[in-house]
Amino acid sequence: MSDGVLVLNAGSSSSKFSVYVGRKNGELELSCKGQVEGIGVDPTFVAKAPDGTILGEHRWHAKVERSNLLSYLLGWIELHLGDVELKVAGHRVVHGGREYSAPALINDSVLEVLESLVPLAPLHQPHNLALIRTMSKLHPGLPQVACFDTAFHRTNGFLATAFALPRWLLDEGVQRYGFHGLSYEFIAYRLRRIAPEVAAGKVVVCHLGSGASMCAMDNGRSVASTMGFTALDGLPMGTRTGQLDAGVLLYLLQEKGMNAEEIQRLLYHQSGLLGMSGVSNDMRVLMASDEPHAKEAVDFFIYRIGRELGSLAAAMGGLDAVVFTAGIGEHSLELRARVLRDNAWLGLAVDDEANLAGEGRISPVRAKCSAWLIPTDEELMIAMHTREVLKARAAAE
Repeated sequence: MSDGVLVLNAGSSSSKFSVYVGRKNGELELSCKGQVEGIGVDPTFVAKAPDGTILGEHRWHAKVERSNLLSYLLGWIELHLGDVELKVAGHRVVHGGREYSAPALINDSVLEVLESLVPLAPLHQPHNLALIRTMSKLHPGLPQVACFDTAFHRTNGFLATAFALPRWLLDEGVQRYGFHGLSYEFIAYRLRRIAPEVAAGKVVVCHLGSGASMCAMDNGRSVASTMGFTALDGLPMGTRTGQLDAGVLLYLLQEKGMNAEEIQRLLYHQSGLLGMSGVSNDMRVLMASDEPHAKEAVDFFIYRIGRELGSLAAAMGGLDAVVFTAGIGEHSLELRARVLRDNAWLGLAVDDEANLAGEGRISPVRAKCSAWLIPTDEELMIAMHTREVLKARAAAE
């Protein structure tokens, strides 16, 4: 039997999963991955091999409780991966607050702390915790580990995390936390393997997807991030605003008569690329559209990347490299090229052939600052963390 690590990433309407198997050389190898979509409506389950081959599918034609969906998933794993024994489950948890700068073995006290952080991540944290609790009921003997999207940024100093607010609010934890940390941590890990001299320098990583942010890393450590107290700040996103003058919120409250729920829906679901364009939140659709507002949304997204790039370079006192990752960053060669050309003043340039080829260095050798395309793998990062926490527990016992 091989030891397996189950990775779970819960969302509001879907839950992704991956199973990793430990090999004799110490590396983790992906065994299968998949997701349950349409939770709360007509859920569908699909599992795939690493090469994309469909291993299993199932559709429910009615609303199904999350616990029953997870039970089906666990049963499928046990049935179809007969030589793999699950030893631990690792969860992506969006918010670890000030308390957690590293992954944590989950127990009642950890859950209590994470529950207190729900107001800081109301659209993500409840689903993360619900899946953990369901897993505890279905598989009570299986250890579970929480891996936090905020933990990587706990190396940010006071100046990078503080707001100019009264001290009592700062003392309560109203500060910049930063997110997408598991993605940035994987990029730091991968960069050390493929270009250690670059990893040791001053690097800005652009995690560009439906949720988008950027991170300044000095010698592999997070120095500053575009996201702040919540995952709303910084770059415009698929449906989220990005940076916004707080006075706009006062205007919406006082002049437009909007309540908190309406404003939350506006900021999280009706803004960003979707709101600006009036067309779509999908960058592929916007780039192919002839609508003027679609072009404006794309231009604004690229403009904001350039603004944040300059800011993050200033936070580090220099810039040696830029890395593109996540859905848009990995798949839009046009966007990568435009960002690099628009920021030639920083020493950036694009090698069109390398950019077209994909993964790896996409800038000319002569460029003062190198540019890279590196696919992210948050699930592998979670699996690695989870296995290490389990090893540490075993050593302590």
